[in-house]
Amino acid sequence: MFKVMSIKIIGAGLPRTGTNTLKASLEKLGYNKTYHMKELLEHPDMLPYWLTLKETGETDWEQLYNGYEATVDFPGYPWYQEHMKHYPDAKVILTVRPFDKWYTSIHSTIWQAGPQTLPQKLAMMTKLAFNPRLRSVIKCVKFAKGTIFGVHLQGKFEDKAFAEKVFNQHIADVKAFVPADKLLIYDVSEGWGPLCRFLALPEPTEQLPHLNKKEDFKEMLSELMKGNKA
Repeated sequence: MFKVMSIKIIGAGLPRTGTNTLKASLEKLGYNKTYHMKELLEHPDMLPYWLTLKETGETDWEQLYNGYEATVDFPGYPWYQEHMKHYPDAKVILTVRPFDKWYTSIHSTIWQAGPQTLPQKLAMMTKLAFNPRLRSVIKCVKFAKGTIFGVHLQGKFEDKAFAEKVFNQHIADVKAFVPADKLLIYDVSEGWGPLCRFLALPEPTEQLPHLNKKEDFKEMLSELMKGNKA
């Protein structure tokens, strides 16, 4: 059934800045559901909506976010401004973490997503030949890596000094663009307090759910590529 809802929270934080923890936290606070890269990998047929947004700055928002109340991580973050235009009443959360920790995390996860060695690549080619869904998921992974590393980081991710400039510039750009009363700059290590105050909601009694540690990333990605929910 088609369930039209409006996006109330726009995540502008880069991947590997606690976005999966934020997703789980928002859902715990009642923002059902929260869109994340996981959703795209589970439903790769939604990729055309994102490609349209990338190419035109617009998309069929109602179809894309059918049933969702929030969006975090990739593929939403590069187009946070377009999201704000379409959802002018939404609040924006910019997740942050120390650069060195972010760089190490993203290098060991998203940067290395997919087959790395020749035997791994040959094995993947064999699987792709007989698995249409896997081919669709791989397109989504390529879209993510191409946008994050090719476009946002201009193909220079391995230049750590350059990556740090891009990292810091993104934070500065979000701060400059989003009205202060609509923006929360949030490190998930701070716990529930800043998030709940920003959303004017009571704090849950249990601890903030810290998820998607880098050691779990490969297993999670493998499960999602098989069509299983991680």
